[in-house]
Amino acid sequence: MNESSDIRSPLPFGKNVEALRRQLADVPSLPGVYLWKNAQGTVLYVGKAKRLRERMRQYVNLQDERAKIPLLLSQIDSFEYIVVENEHEALVLENNLIKQHSPYFNADFKDSKSYPFIALTKGEVFPAIKYTREKHNPKTRYFGPYTDSRAARELVDTVRKVVPICSAQCAEYKQLCRRLEAAGGDYRSLEPGKPCFDAHVGIGPGACCGRISPQEYRRQVAAVERFLAGNRAEFVDRLTEQMRQAAEDLDFERAARLKSRIQTIGSLNSRQHAVSTRNLDADVVGISREETIAAAHVFQIREGRIINSNEFILDKGRDIPDEDLLHTFLLRYYDQTTSIPHEVILERELEDSEALERWLTDKLASSHGAKVRLTVPQKGEKFQLLAMAQTNAGHTLNRYKVRTSYEDKRTNQALLQLESALALDAPPMRIECFDVSTIHGSYTVASMVVFTAGKPDPSQYRKFKIRTPLDEANDFLSMQEVLGRRFSPQRMADERFGKKPDLLVLDGGKPQLTAALTKLEELGITDIACCGLAKRDEEIFVPWQDSGPVVLPSGSASLYLIKHVRDESHRTAIGYHRQLRARGMTKSVLDDVAGMGPKRKKLLLEKIGGWRKLKSATLEEIVACKAVPLQVAQEVYRVLQDASTGEKEATWETGESQEGENQ
Repeated sequence: MNESSDIRSPLPFGKNVEALRRQLADVPSLPGVYLWKNAQGTVLYVGKAKRLRERMRQYVNLQDERAKIPLLLSQIDSFEYIVVENEHEALVLENNLIKQHSPYFNADFKDSKSYPFIALTKGEVFPAIKYTREKHNPKTRYFGPYTDSRAARELVDTVRKVVPICSAQCAEYKQLCRRLEAAGGDYRSLEPGKPCFDAHVGIGPGACCGRISPQEYRRQVAAVERFLAGNRAEFVDRLTEQMRQAAEDLDFERAARLKSRIQTIGSLNSRQHAVSTRNLDADVVGISREETIAAAHVFQIREGRIINSNEFILDKGRDIPDEDLLHTFLLRYYDQTTSIPHEVILERELEDSEALERWLTDKLASSHGAKVRLTVPQKGEKFQLLAMAQTNAGHTLNRYKVRTSYEDKRTNQALLQLESALALDAPPMRIECFDVSTIHGSYTVASMVVFTAGKPDPSQYRKFKIRTPLDEANDFLSMQEVLGRRFSPQRMADERFGKKPDLLVLDGGKPQLTAALTKLEELGITDIACCGLAKRDEEIFVPWQDSGPVVLPSGSASLYLIKHVRDESHRTAIGYHRQLRARGMTKSVLDDVAGMGPKRKKLLLEKIGGWRKLKSATLEEIVACKAVPLQVAQEVYRVLQDASTGEKEATWETGESQEGENQ
């Protein structure tokens, strides 16, 4: 941020939206960063904008559709904004403020303090290499973060075998640093010490015993930096030439050491999967999301090989927009790492991609003027790499959930939250949900899904064909019929239907709930808790509250569970509906064919490959399968062609959209 930045004091506006709108009238329409705060002054959220006033007004005018906004607005009591010169400065400042305040509504690593680095202590006369979990010394260059600590330690050992360099843990090296400090950094005034063990075996350069000058040692350090950055092909060529020269000079001991280093690089490359025939220099970022957590997997590709892969767990998931999650991850990750690629491969475009590219290019600081590009591939090799990263991110998330018992903890939390929000007597250990699926009253079905202890229980699922004659879709009558059949005395006594539910969920709003309650009262059932879940805004309607629906907090475990129940019921109903509709269409069309009996119909469908292939088959294909006589095949083709321009084909083509309107 430059000197012309303008910092304003927090402006209290309370929780009154109109007051907030008036306060925002004084915010300039300039690039900058904004901070929303609560009554205690705690920063809740940090964001950046090209135009501060317009962006901040989107919050209070409810033009921002992100799920977290209502909860955020309910807690805001004041705000602060900082004006900068351009979007690039806003990006840098946003990153710094997020690190400083760790706002609740910004995504972050769940265990960001635990990632290890490989460090070069460049502030010393003789810089050393070390494995560390600290990243605070500005004179030290850090490589990482690495999420596999064992791999990071092994890489330190590998580096020292290829390019001899001092270890920060070596006792003789520590003694050398103390002697240099006492001598004011004057290496020439020191008497050579005794060689350390690493110097004896060839993985230490011998700085402790005067075998190498500071100038030559700096060249070794520069080589280590290039090696850790992934530029390894040059080392094989250089070491091969040195080995050849040593052999010509009859220095076979040195030639053997050089050959061992070449083999070390070869073994390292063999463990690193070659992914590109080109000299690709890129990071591939894959993301996998749950409701409130996410995983990121990053492949570091240098010289066409994956030299490292890192995985991270984030404390936000689908509760914030995908673009926000990816943007925040890139800020946090590339703020920590010094290994900046020439290309970052992502799954989606970002609104501030140009600012991110400038920021990463500044961090790359290429002497050749190279720039960093953010790309979103649609096909080809890079697209396949992105798919592989996304798959690995999914595995990372699953491992975390198993390791931390995430699902069990979240399910228990969801049941307790539902008990409180819906005023139940106990947690709803058995939840039943009903949904109706139809097309204009045809093939009307209903599903009943059961969740036991917060988890799907498919053995208890039931499907119903609606028997009530319908000229058009009528969800209320259909729902009343299926509830009457489910809760009839015969079904209630049937062990196959299980016990009475603790909570009955209906896919729909207040009208569906009223229809269900009316039917249950007719059956004399008044001890089952009921609620209706409306698709719009995920509102829950309960019979004991007339003032309005119950709104579960966005991203909460209870909302995730109730949506999961509803979606599972919806999926089951649609699946059964499609199954019946396909059977009905097959029967109605082929029954119009003269000479087509049940056996011939079955044989024709088997040989042609099913109903879908039959609908699109040519006359020659129908004849070629030899399932029916020629005249019957011609009649089948004629009937199918007639249907394609008639009412039945209209049902085939429009059934999906009509179905969605009548759930």
